[in-house]
Amino acid sequence: MKKFKPQHSRLLFIDKRIREKTYPNCATLAEEWEVSAKTIQRDLDYMRSMLDAPMTYDAGKRGYYYTQECFHLPAIALNDSELFAIFIAEKVLGQYESTPIYPRLKSFFAKVAESLPEKISIDPAQLDSKFSFFMMPYTIIREQVWETVFTSLRSLRTIEISHAKPGGTSLALREIDPYHIVNFQGEWYIIAFCHSRQDIRTFALSRISEARLTDRVFFVPADFDFRAATRNRFGVQWSEKKYEVRIWFSSLAAPYIRERQWHEGQIIEENPDGSVIMSFTASHLLEIKRWVLSWGGLARALAPESLADEIVSELKRAAENYGDIDGKRDHQPA
Repeated sequence: MKKFKPQHSRLLFIDKRIREKTYPNCATLAEEWEVSAKTIQRDLDYMRSMLDAPMTYDAGKRGYYYTQECFHLPAIALNDSELFAIFIAEKVLGQYESTPIYPRLKSFFAKVAESLPEKISIDPAQLDSKFSFFMMPYTIIREQVWETVFTSLRSLRTIEISHAKPGGTSLALREIDPYHIVNFQGEWYIIAFCHSRQDIRTFALSRISEARLTDRVFFVPADFDFRAATRNRFGVQWSEKKYEVRIWFSSLAAPYIRERQWHEGQIIEENPDGSVIMSFTASHLLEIKRWVLSWGGLARALAPESLADEIVSELKRAAENYGDIDGKRDHQPA
């Protein structure tokens, strides 16, 4: 059976045989690797032309050797299009600049670029002028907290944290077992078992002022499957409840609704007037409420009734912030 391996593995194999000074040729290399001699010949041509391998054929010994023993293959073999993809990935990851992992990513990208031969290169300045990424607002995470949490994830050790609730100033001391990390709209969250609540809870890393590793080891339950448990989520909030959600969008909003996948289980019904109704199953309503409110008069929650009631109450409170709608708006909200 032929060996099914990528080209770079084959190049490493050829390089090893040449370094062993056995003077391999196309026929011997092809037989050992179980490919055609033409494939090996193309690899040799690639090593010479693209990787600048100082390779020469010895007619007397009927095989190849290196004229410069100091030559080494690049650690990673990438072509221009693959390097271009890495450039895009580096730009996208720029939105995580607030996290301690970002300098390491920058260092990784630099090492990738340095490992390539000189003939494979991309001018970053040229790409910078053609691509822009508008970063979303992000939260600030303490480096000590970040390192402790990720050490806990790797070593499965319980941590003690000082955590504040949203908008709160007092800190609560908790012992948690981190199971999973989630990034959502510029915020990082830990999905963890909380010892005091004896249940799985979600904690924002930005609201943790201090974290300390303990010596206690935990085990993630075999039946814990975050992706399965959050299949019906909308945003980062999730629970074991199920809500059948139906939202009407006007004909003005409908084109924007059709062009995106807002929820993996969404169903869109078309109305004769150009409006649409989106239906899906959700496990939490908080972020759905915020989303519907963001559409203003272009959207209306049809179900569940509790969602519609919460939106009506929120709109009333918002209207009160503007006082007299006839123009007397110079006072501060209470």
